[in-house]
Amino acid sequence: MEPLVKVETVPGKVYIVGTGPGDPELITVKALRVIQEADVIVYDRLIPREVLGHARSDAELIYAGKRPGHHALTQDEINRLLLEKALEGKTVARLHGGDPYVFGRGEEECMYLRSHGVSCEVVPGITSVIAGPAYAGIPVTSRGVASSFAAATGREAPGKERRHVYYGKLMKAVDTLVVVMGVGNLENIVREMLEEGIDPDLPVAVVENATLPSQRVVTGRLSDIVEKAREAGVKPPAVIVFGRVVELRDKLWSLDRG
Repeated sequence: MEPLVKVETVPGKVYIVGTGPGDPELITVKALRVIQEADVIVYDRLIPREVLGHARSDAELIYAGKRPGHHALTQDEINRLLLEKALEGKTVARLHGGDPYVFGRGEEECMYLRSHGVSCEVVPGITSVIAGPAYAGIPVTSRGVASSFAAATGREAPGKERRHVYYGKLMKAVDTLVVVMGVGNLENIVREMLEEGIDPDLPVAVVENATLPSQRVVTGRLSDIVEKAREAGVKPPAVIVFGRVVELRDKLWSLDRG
């Protein structure tokens, strides 16, 4: 990317926008308005295509998606791109799947922009942490079953000096644990839980393509979920739910699309 050249115009504004977990109808009214008004839209890989259809015909659309092993733009390049467009006096909508502050790195982008004097506003979105289980007929909390829940990433950023996520300890501290971006690490997550003494009979559900027409749900127990997910050929993106709330799925099947 070319070196940044500061132009002599009034800086624009950047909105860090959550577009929801995949179902285009789950986008918020405010997010939709921002998309409709934006001069520039920088969007991720999992953004619903229907959402981009609400952009102005003259809006500039820039793909900045990431998938394991391949990034259209690095995070540093994305930060710099947002800054460049804002310094041109443009209104920029930076679209994230789910919620931009839940494993989305939206806060990094906003802090970078504000450190350079650019106005930045977050527009929260519905996260797959709750929407994925809900569409599978699984509430993350339920009276008498689960009074607490936690969310964790299934993979930590490389280069960390120490780990921040210990799945077995987390599961001991809460009733429900929801793990995103964890399909590729499911075997290690389960092994760690079992070594920590978590009950092998703990109910588990894996929700693939949550909230989309292609959603699939694989259920099992901690002792066999790795094998069942492998047999089903589950692939990312997927949400993994650990806890007794998974057993409520049979009573809430009307929302199940798997």
